[in-house]
Amino acid sequence: MHFDLAAIPPTEGYKLLVSTVVPRPIALATTVNAAGQINAAPFSFFNAVSSNPPVVVLGISPGDPALNPGFEGYKDTERNIRDTGEFVVNLVDEALAERMNVCAVDFPKDVEELNEAKLTAVASVGVKPPRIAEAPVSFECQRITGLSLGPRSTLEVGRVIHIHIRDDLVDPQKYYVATEKMRLVGRMHGRGWYARTSDLFLMDRISLGEWKDRNG
Repeated sequence: MHFDLAAIPPTEGYKLLVSTVVPRPIALATTVNAAGQINAAPFSFFNAVSSNPPVVVLGISPGDPALNPGFEGYKDTERNIRDTGEFVVNLVDEALAERMNVCAVDFPKDVEELNEAKLTAVASVGVKPPRIAEAPVSFECQRITGLSLGPRSTLEVGRVIHIHIRDDLVDPQKYYVATEKMRLVGRMHGRGWYARTSDLFLMDRISLGEWKDRNG
């Protein structure tokens, strides 16, 4: 089946996109505004895109207009990143999933999501936004640039300057992370669907020599 995205409503194109690009890692982003108020919000249009320099991206938009028809202006996360040039990405494991979901509630602007979700803000090392103590991994980021993708939709590009990994998940001498123990969750299709990352399989990369040996 072929879909011309220029010929269908954006809401339908959104459903096709998020139902096929799965699973998507989740960034529980923490930012602060000019007054120092902390904002926390989850984003599944997120990934690492470079290792040298270490860079992550956040896709920030008002979301599905059908679910949020009265929204005007930029999200608090986007506004805070523009104003301060800083943000923290906190990864989400199974233990954190439900409290991450609380941070997605459209609370009034004077309500801090971390308090409602009973999450602990911990001072970062190099940026003003705090990291979340309960997160297995946190990336402190400085904004490189923001790319406008459309009305109120932005791709924020951030350089990772500090990484915090829970002690039981990393060997600091070998820089080895026990990824299989992290039990991160990913975003799946539709509203409310998530995936666990505990079902793994190993497939080594094939060298050219091995490929030639196998195929004569």
